[in-house]
Amino acid sequence: MLERRYNPITDEWVMISSSRQKRPNLPKDSCPICPGVLELPEEYDLVSFENRFPALKRDAENVENNSEILKKASSQGICEVVVYTKEHNSELSKMPLTQIEKLTSMWADRTLELSKYEFIKYIYIFENKGKEVGATLPHPHGQLYAFPFLPPRIKVKINALKKWYSERKTCSICEIINEEKKLNERIIYENETMIAIVPFYARYPYEVHLYPKRHISSIYEMTGKEEKDFSKALKIITSKYNGLFNMPFPYMMMFFQKPFNLPENMHYFHFHVEFISPMRGPNLIKWIASVESGTWAFINPIEPEKAAEQLRNIEVNINE
Repeated sequence: MLERRYNPITDEWVMISSSRQKRPNLPKDSCPICPGVLELPEEYDLVSFENRFPALKRDAENVENNSEILKKASSQGICEVVVYTKEHNSELSKMPLTQIEKLTSMWADRTLELSKYEFIKYIYIFENKGKEVGATLPHPHGQLYAFPFLPPRIKVKINALKKWYSERKTCSICEIINEEKKLNERIIYENETMIAIVPFYARYPYEVHLYPKRHISSIYEMTGKEEKDFSKALKIITSKYNGLFNMPFPYMMMFFQKPFNLPENMHYFHFHVEFISPMRGPNLIKWIASVESGTWAFINPIEPEKAAEQLRNIEVNINE
């Protein structure tokens, strides 16, 4: 079964995808995205392909509604797997900068290409790294979901950014960047075009946000210089994470950009990346319990300023 079901209590769509339970169990130590194995029989450098067991499908069938209350809809959309490198024992922090730059260009190219489909309304790029956040494959990869609707948290962001712009005639993220540069308490890394901070309002102990200093609304609007600076920032952030507790640091990396194929321009949206992790100390996990899951009201056990200081003080040497 592949369909969407509407929740009128929260005004959100839930994706039902029973095919995901049928994912094959490969032999031990076999990786389906290494060259020559299940998904990628040919040699490659980096590659994207449509997920074999998706939550959204390009040619999803129409569904029949038989209730005015319990509504269904087609799960038409696109789910892609993005494989960062053929090297199995690697990750963003270990990859050469040139490889991350190619990856950034791929993310931009895939976003631009998929945004041309009229049924696509939102393109979400993300990575789950580490078993602590549910990642089942250690091979460096991420995913891309092209949604036919706006997910709930995206709606919240859009409404907040729009409200700020209507009241102050400026972008809230642009103002945050200026304020953080002035205070200089939570910046963990900065280069000519990018800035990484532990946000003042961090929900997770070592949450990090990465912002382009120039106001752009989507990843494909970055210049060549910005792509290089963005790639370097990703490598430094993930390297600092690994140095925090001297361990492979689990995280979720999430790209937020403007919606597509909607009447409103949404020029007030500022492209950004959020990193969150369940780690709150060496071998200590921050579990998301009832208050946070049920209400979205988060409790952070570590002061953002303290987390920023810890991350800022970790020295990172990277190969240009």
